Amino acid sequence: MSAAAEGGEGPRPSRYESQKRRDWNTFGQYLMNHRPPLELSRCSGAHVLEFMRYLDQFGKTKVHSGSCPFFGQPCPPGPCRCPLRQAWGSLDALVGRLRAAFEENGGRPEVNPFAARAVRLYLREIRDSQALARGIAYDKKKRRRPPPPPLPSAAAAENHGNLMVADGGDGEAYAGPMIPLSVFH
Repeated sequence: MSAAAEGGEGPRPSRYESQKRRDWNTFGQYLMNHRPPLELSRCSGAHVLEFMRYLDQFGKTKVHSGSCPFFGQPCPPGPCRCPLRQAWGSLDALVGRLRAAFEENGGRPEVNPFAARAVRLYLREIRDSQALARGIAYDKKKRRRPPPPPLPSAAAAENHGNLMVADGGDGEAYAGPMIPLSVFH
């Protein structure tokens, strides 16, 4: 029997829940180390932006500056001295987890600093600047149309041009010649 089952502990938290807890603890440490120390209740969107800028020093994504010869190239041919930053996708996911954690820890949605307009605008700016630096256009995802419904049966593929009419519900179908709509006008 596992230690979790013997100890009466609940199921192991998901990867998302574990990451959310680590992110929340990291943000809490950041607030405690802030000079002057900052209480969560006094935290604003500006402090969230400051936290994201602080995290840039631990980033692994090369973001070329406008003066770099590799600016706008998706696959640069050599090294450069441009800084490493946090990737936009990582910051976006982090903010999403912290927004959820804030509310799960008693914060009211209307005062959630992770949902502040300034944070959304900053993330959009980071996304666009990183895409431009890599020469990758970021287009809003288009909604996919649902695929057309499958044909009623394999016989329908053979009876192309014939009309399939289901009968009284016993699973049988009648295949006959298709009547053109122009006949009804």
